[in-house]
Amino acid sequence: MSPQPPQPDLLYSEEEEALRSALRDLLADHCGAAAVLARTESDAPHDRALWTSLAEGMGLAGLLVPESLGGQGASHREAAVVLEELGRAVAPVPYLTSAVVATEALLACAGNEATGLLAELATGRTVAVLVHGPASGPAGAPGAVRQEGGLLYGETGVVADAAAADVLLVPTRDGALYAVDAADATVTPRVSLDLTRPLAAVVLDGTPGRLLGQDAGAAVTRALRAGAGLLASEQLGVADWCLTETVRHLKERTQFNRPVGGFQALKHRLAQLWLETVGVRAAARNAADALATNSPDTDVAVAVAAAYASPVAVHAAEEAVQLHGGIGMTWEHPVHLYLKRAKADAIAYGSAGRHRAALAELVDLRPPL
Repeated sequence: MSPQPPQPDLLYSEEEEALRSALRDLLADHCGAAAVLARTESDAPHDRALWTSLAEGMGLAGLLVPESLGGQGASHREAAVVLEELGRAVAPVPYLTSAVVATEALLACAGNEATGLLAELATGRTVAVLVHGPASGPAGAPGAVRQEGGLLYGETGVVADAAAADVLLVPTRDGALYAVDAADATVTPRVSLDLTRPLAAVVLDGTPGRLLGQDAGAAVTRALRAGAGLLASEQLGVADWCLTETVRHLKERTQFNRPVGGFQALKHRLAQLWLETVGVRAAARNAADALATNSPDTDVAVAVAAAYASPVAVHAAEEAVQLHGGIGMTWEHPVHLYLKRAKADAIAYGSAGRHRAALAELVDLRPPL
């Protein structure tokens, strides 16, 4: 008999809980709602000071980087815990795009150029962003950038956190992956629904690039799979904050001399939201564990988590806005930041519909002709 594959571990370890506690304390001190709101109205939406604290103070930028390259040598489980807490705070830092997606793309490349860049990302002093195609397209699809004579030409679509990047990872039409210094490219900010994760368009016009690897398709596919799987943990953090804050508000808000949360209709809505959030936690933890253990079911676990987490995060944020009443509709209350983050996350690495279609292919449940 062939050995049974290990069962997924959905529980948090003591080390993961300790990491959560330390990170939540840091975010409470340096990433309050008022500070995040103020930063979205400024010309500097990314919080560089917070990023320095996360990267240099706690070493979180290098969680997925091997210890031999100066990283922590941790797994996707720890990265998922970090993203949960960053989602709860809608922290304006490029953790998902640089410490997860770009790092995963570089881990798929061999050679001194890729390993040197990984060592730089582990310090947090360098931020890298993968310039990938639209989320609705196939992962690893050929890029819009062409390479001629060692120089890169082309215009990409909008890219999250590109304005904060020091290095851009650019796949080309010939199937290679290049590293481009962001200062050599034209990076133009674009209007973003999620003000805590701004977008920018990237134009390359005779821009020099450093070859990272010849198989951009494999690197991009690996990066986007990890991005989609761990994004579910960020969406869990968004949903959990919305549920927790809404319950707290309804306990304090009174009407007819009794707490609003005591009304049965609202109790039912909160109970439904709690059930959905618990489901997201299980799916997100399963995806993180599958990525960490390189499970043969990783593709299925990621597709399930990505398909389920997006609509729940949006629903939780919409309920939070509604159940906070008039104050929930104001700019001063932070709940609109969570709604915008949930809406943006829902299409960041593929829509729920796209992941459901991928899941149907993976488990051979194709729709009838």
